Amino acid sequence: MRLATFNLESLGSNAAGSAPLDERIAALKPQLERLDADILCLQEVNGQRPDNARPRDLIALRRLLDATIYRGHHMISTHGARKDAVSDLHNLVILSRYPITASEELRHRLVDPPLYRARTAEPAEETPQPVQWDRPLLHATLELPGGRVLHVVNLHLRAPLAAPVAGQKSGPFAWHSVEGWAEGFFIAAMKRLGQAVEVRRLADALFNQDPDALIAVTGDFNAEDRASALRIAVGSQDDTGNGALAGAMLIPVDRNLAADRRYSVTHHGRPQMLDHILVSRSLLAALRSVDVHNEVLFDELIGPARIDAPPGSFHAPLVAEFAL
Repeated sequence: MRLATFNLESLGSNAAGSAPLDERIAALKPQLERLDADILCLQEVNGQRPDNARPRDLIALRRLLDATIYRGHHMISTHGARKDAVSDLHNLVILSRYPITASEELRHRLVDPPLYRARTAEPAEETPQPVQWDRPLLHATLELPGGRVLHVVNLHLRAPLAAPVAGQKSGPFAWHSVEGWAEGFFIAAMKRLGQAVEVRRLADALFNQDPDALIAVTGDFNAEDRASALRIAVGSQDDTGNGALAGAMLIPVDRNLAADRRYSVTHHGRPQMLDHILVSRSLLAALRSVDVHNEVLFDELIGPARIDAPPGSFHAPLVAEFAL
């Protein structure tokens, strides 16, 4: 069984400077084919309207998949405010060769939105406001050959970019004050860490049902191995200080990669491993290989300024193979 994760970098975007869809398909198709995944988790898949009368659908993604081995895979995705339509931006998608027997979107089902009053906001906030996650988690239950059950969670955690604070921004990336930026950065961290806590609570709930559950949590964590968000999701005994909880740990399979190849993003010349596949110990026992396809990566900070309408992704796909 091959399981992969890939951030498609706003596939289907109509924003200025975006590459035409045909060019994006030409660049992404070989990467998807190379993964040869039985289960493929995708992030940043945008929705499009076929016309103004019908709800949004994953039109761009379907065009991409029609040209690949994934055309016949089962597919589920997150939704927007309307439950019969996807969101315009950054949907999560799971493709599976195996039957999907159940699925669920989680956004504040296991973690309440924290209440926070932004002190630098202009005009001032009189009461604390709920800090809500930008995106849900997508949890799928798959039926493997032989009747075994695999839980797959696809996620995209909040990026470490300051969240907006009323009256504090002078442009998309410019701020009126350092304290305003600092508070926005703190709010963004709350969102990212809150999502990670929801992941952790979901994993614990699955382990409570079956201590030997096969679990894979995949996606763009916007966090490296020892960053706070990943530590929360992993739940290592090093952090809990309790050896009896070791069975509930989720293990990043990218630790299997050589240090000089362990990166899925390059940011201002610095290689970073931000995309991960975390697995339960029962699933780790079946792990046979891990690979990251980062040969064609370009710098996500410098690339857009030097390349006109880059058609690829700033993220490298990560794939793990299991003997299941």
